[in-house]
Amino acid sequence: MTNAAAGETLLAVEEICLRFGGVQALSEVSFDIKRGEIRAIIGPNGAGKTSMLNVINGFYRPNRGVIRFRGQSFTRMRPGFAARNGIARTFQNVALFRGMTTLDNLMTGRTLKMKRGFFWQLLRYGPAMDEEIEHRRAVEEIIDFLEIEAIRRVPVGRLPYGLQKRVELGRALATEPELLLLDEPMTGMNLEEKEDMCRFILEVNAQFGMTIALIEHDMGVVMDLSNRVVVLDYGRKIADDAPAVVKQDPAVIAAYLGVAG
Repeated sequence: MTNAAAGETLLAVEEICLRFGGVQALSEVSFDIKRGEIRAIIGPNGAGKTSMLNVINGFYRPNRGVIRFRGQSFTRMRPGFAARNGIARTFQNVALFRGMTTLDNLMTGRTLKMKRGFFWQLLRYGPAMDEEIEHRRAVEEIIDFLEIEAIRRVPVGRLPYGLQKRVELGRALATEPELLLLDEPMTGMNLEEKEDMCRFILEVNAQFGMTIALIEHDMGVVMDLSNRVVVLDYGRKIADDAPAVVKQDPAVIAAYLGVAG
């Protein structure tokens, strides 16, 4: 587990309700994310975990509730505002430009930081070229950090799944987020790939001071990585505490972990 001290609240969701027709995806869910921590969100399939991330970064508009980010209150978050203000996201199913190289996919993560207009970017001359060199330098540092130098010129559609997930993490890091939302970053990985991803997540948190919220099914990973864990079941919060406490919670055992024999 990381040793980040509990800091100020970076983001909080309060009494969030989300419905799709007659289906209640989230029901009065409240929790916070402290600056500098790794916050795990767990629960069985259909518990509302991904829906909660979609509310946080503005993909879904809640029917009721409040989102507080950096002290500001919102009844909904908007994707553009979230991206511009330091909330980045990876997805359960890899969402990369498969025909583009690793390098080009990571460069798309710098788009919001480019100040020169389309005309200058098209010319790739003068100030626009200087800016591109600056952003390319930042992307190359991420490539080195994630140890993906060998695939920098490879179209991501040709890469094995574990490396695609690493590239997606790199694209999110390229936006220089303050809050990084990871939706099942280790799905489909073998043990070695999981160990690598765990290492990168810990280093992102420790070296860059980045706050991370992650959805993960592997309880060993949750125990090793997270400072605190919130547990959802059928759209409701059933536990919220340190990993060791949550692991022993009878409601969590019944809903998610299974009853020990």
